[in-house]
Amino acid sequence: MYDYINPMLMCDFYKTVHSDMINPKMTKSVSYYTPRMSRIKRWDSVVNFGLQMFIKTYLTDFFNKNFFERPEDEVTGEFERVLDASLGKGVYNSEKIRKLHRLGYLPVEITALPEGVKVPIHVPMFSISNTHKDFAWLPQALESLISAEIWYPQITATVGATYREIVNKYYSLTCDDNISRSKALGAFDFRGDTCFEASLKAGAGWCLSFENTATVPVIPYLEKMFNCDCTKESVAFGAVSTEHFVMCSNYACDGDEITFLKKMLTELYPNTSFSAVLDSYDYWNIIDNILPQIHDEIMNHNGCMLMRGDSGDCVEVITKTVFKLWEQFGGTVNSKGYKVLDPHVKAIYGDSITVQRCEEIYGILMKNGFACSNVALGVGSFSMHCIEEDSILKPFTRDTFGCAIKACYAEIDGKEYPIFKNPKEGGFKKSQKGLCYVYRDENGKLNYKDNFTASTIPDGNLLEPVFRDGKLLKEYTLSEIRQTLNDGNF
Repeated sequence: MYDYINPMLMCDFYKTVHSDMINPKMTKSVSYYTPRMSRIKRWDSVVNFGLQMFIKTYLTDFFNKNFFERPEDEVTGEFERVLDASLGKGVYNSEKIRKLHRLGYLPVEITALPEGVKVPIHVPMFSISNTHKDFAWLPQALESLISAEIWYPQITATVGATYREIVNKYYSLTCDDNISRSKALGAFDFRGDTCFEASLKAGAGWCLSFENTATVPVIPYLEKMFNCDCTKESVAFGAVSTEHFVMCSNYACDGDEITFLKKMLTELYPNTSFSAVLDSYDYWNIIDNILPQIHDEIMNHNGCMLMRGDSGDCVEVITKTVFKLWEQFGGTVNSKGYKVLDPHVKAIYGDSITVQRCEEIYGILMKNGFACSNVALGVGSFSMHCIEEDSILKPFTRDTFGCAIKACYAEIDGKEYPIFKNPKEGGFKKSQKGLCYVYRDENGKLNYKDNFTASTIPDGNLLEPVFRDGKLLKEYTLSEIRQTLNDGNF
């Protein structure tokens, strides 16, 4: 992946000359990655996620393969060729590239909060500093790459956590306690993500809160990044489902829709649950007229048939479907007094369920005496990239949380210097000052204090080393992150 790009060119142009601008006697710099504000009213914290993926992908694998394991003259020559043509000869110094290559590893340390922790706005999530006195320029040189790789998985993990909070609320009210909440919603964002790599990050973030995703490659991705094994534990799962291509081509051949539905129930998947998209022509005709004709096949099916609408008002379609399925197939009443459909049938609506629609669907079901587990809901790429508040569409970007990596501390000629920015009209752009101490207050909420130096910062900082000198020091498993995010109740 991107093997043709020298990792020392993975930055903004101006980063390539900052090593010449800083005080030549600087031997240490420390920068913090912090969500500085929230543009979403619903969110006052963001899930810390993606750092381990970044470290494995870039700081170890990519740098080793495409920099340290290649000849010095080759990697330095690539750096010089690009900058000569863009900035001009003599404008930059490439000797730092040679010195780094000769060192043989990335002389940086990253300290961080645990992956999966919900971090309040203003609290630093991780720090990056140099471990060798000659490379105080390096932490901020990596800023562009870190920022580009981290913000999106944090967003998708926060999106997933938001849906999980909704599920937890309504399942607690309407469902038996043993009903799995991690299977309530599925992600169908792959085709709408910005690229393949984005789909992997979205899938990983989503799978911290739910197991159901349509993105097949997220399984090997999670296995590589978090040392899990889909043959030994539940990493993620998909579903057997039709699509319009299947339904329409069978209709063209059979001349009706009932023939293929019977085939699925009795021949193709007699012992497997599946969903069937039923609105290729007339959804309510199938629900009202065709399902009664295949009632026996449905009830004799060793699995669940999920009735899927894919057009119209999704809130009305899926809730009305539940009501009609109850009339046709009945069910039971659970321990909390809510109706549960016969296990052979269920309603599903994919990739159109925003947080508002999710809450509305659950609210309607609850109001009408139905458990919220009677429906399976799908979240598409819209919800991974945008949210609606106050009738305004708010797209997700790095600035959704104002995330930034800012240098806050330096050691120059043996002296300790807290550094900071505080623009007179900068608002949220004010940075921390000096080293930061992150702790939990008396209410258990994450908080921080700044303005420390290396000689004054207290012990017990919750920012703990996870990477140093080219090696991953702390590695989280998928199970650990899920339990952290979900307070031990994944």
